[in-house]
Amino acid sequence: MSDITFPTDRTAVLTGAASERGIGRATADKLASLGWSIAIVDIDGDAAREAAAAITAARGIRAIGVAADVSDKDSVNAAISKIEAAMPPIVGLVNLAGISSPTEFMNETVEAWDRVFAINMRGSFLVSQRVLAGMIERQLGRIVSISSISAQRGGGTYSKVAYSASKAAIIGFTRALAREMGQHNITVNAVAPGPIDTDIMGGTLSDERKNAMSADILMGRVGTRDDVAALIAFLLSADAGYITAATYDINGGLQVS
Repeated sequence: MSDITFPTDRTAVLTGAASERGIGRATADKLASLGWSIAIVDIDGDAAREAAAAITAARGIRAIGVAADVSDKDSVNAAISKIEAAMPPIVGLVNLAGISSPTEFMNETVEAWDRVFAINMRGSFLVSQRVLAGMIERQLGRIVSISSISAQRGGGTYSKVAYSASKAAIIGFTRALAREMGQHNITVNAVAPGPIDTDIMGGTLSDERKNAMSADILMGRVGTRDDVAALIAFLLSADAGYITAATYDINGGLQVS
């Protein structure tokens, strides 16, 4: 299995990657700089198409933006079918689509809880399952899903129980899926970022808030989107073929502080 050639023409699918200040957008740009064709799947189709156009203009590679609700099977199927028809084979998938939930547990509603799991966990399941059909056929694939330090520390950053539980589910999902996919030369890994300077933690971080959050971080700063993008790009690369079922912490040492 290990002698299967990593193709020059290959597509990486990134869900929830349209936001200009998100990890997904930075990762898409990083992968494009490494020669990947890019497919951005986002609930905001216009933003996805704009992001794809910007990446093509900046990097000179093929990119497509497609609208989809990752929690809806028919929507996912239509989006991936469109990508498969228009782009090189899908070799990489990054499950980035996610929503936060700062609601304290005793105030959490069933509806809001289900929404967090629908996007963060069911979305990863649906998109992975749909993309894996082609990966299994070609006997090659790389899947990276985004967990969080919240899953390991029990919150403590911004989001509360619903988010932490959904991101812990991603870790179990990753390990079990990796067990089933190894025979097909497909790796499945998770990345668990600590506080990153994006807008998911209730908007753009002020310098004051960054300083407060950095107090317990060994590296003395909040992480950047590029920090996480570099890690994801490595896990999608040909060099990472012997890494699977792993969860990579990227938190500046916050986990041990």
